[in-house]
Amino acid sequence: MFSFGNNTIGEGSFIFDDVLLGFPSRKNLKCEDFKGTDIGKNAVVRSGTIIYCDVTIGDNFNTGHNVLIRENTSIGNGVSIGTYSIIEGNTTIGHNVNLQSMVYVPTGVVIEDDVFIGPNAVLTNDKYPPNGGDNLKGPVIKKGASIGANTTILPGVIIGEGSLVAAGSVVTKDVPAFTLAVGSPARIRDLPEGAKI
Repeated sequence: MFSFGNNTIGEGSFIFDDVLLGFPSRKNLKCEDFKGTDIGKNAVVRSGTIIYCDVTIGDNFNTGHNVLIRENTSIGNGVSIGTYSIIEGNTTIGHNVNLQSMVYVPTGVVIEDDVFIGPNAVLTNDKYPPNGGDNLKGPVIKKGASIGANTTILPGVIIGEGSLVAAGSVVTKDVPAFTLAVGSPARIRDLPEGAKI
C-alpha cells in the first residue's frame, strides 16, 4: 500500500499491495499535510485501487481490482464496488450499495441506500457535452432501486425508490417509485409481479 496525506484505516481491514490511499487532488499537489482517506472497520481493498483524498468510507467496504474513487466522496457502510469501476468524486453513496464491475459514476451523483447497479452501467452528468463546468447535474438513485447491466442514465434523472431499470435501457426521464423502466428510450411499465416489494 502507498499513502498520501493523513489516512485512517479501521480495525480488521485488509489493504492489498499496490493500493494508493489519499491520492492528492489538484489543490493538494504541493501539500504534505492534508486529509487523506478514512476507511471504517473490516474493509477489503484489492490491488490496483486508487482512493483520493477527502474520501470517507464506512465499515465493511469491499472493492474489486483497479477501482478509482475521486475526491470529496462519501460512502456508507456495507458498500461493494466492482472491478474497474470509476467514481469521479463529489459523490454521495449510501449504505448497502452494490456497484458491479465497470460501473461509471460521474461527479454530482447521489446513490441512496440498498441500491444495486449492474455491470457496465453508465451514469452521466453533462446534458450537452462537452460543456461541463457549472451545468453538470448527476442522476439521483433513490433507496432500493436496481439498475440492470449496460444501462445508461442521463443527467439529472431521478430513479425512484424501489424501481427497476431493465438491462440495456437508456433512461432519459425520471422513473417513478416502484415501477419498471425498459427500452431505449426507456418507457415506464408496472413492476413484474415477482419484483414487487
